[in-house]
Amino acid sequence: RQRVDVWLWHARFTKSRALATRLVSEGGVRLMRDGASRQLEKPSVEVQPGDTLMFPLGGTLKAVKVESISPRRGPAPEARALYVELDAGGFA
Repeated sequence: RQRVDVWLWHARFTKSRALATRLVSEGGVRLMRDGASRQLEKPSVEVQPGDTLMFPLGGTLKAVKVESISPRRGPAPEARALYVELDAGGFA
């Protein structure tokens, strides 16, 4: 498991951990786990492989499935291996 703000930063969806923390704190991230969807308000919520996240990015909604957790913020190819993109329209 890993904090959602750290995971968003490691997966290179934000340029800094502070920006990831702000995105989560402002209620911009939704988590789906075991069929239940909820809006996250705390960056300390942990994500795990199999979870689905939806959040605004560049004026659109991005939906991704967490595939793995990384102990560091690596290069872009390594970051892309952490998730699979999904169709945001099917997110409940």
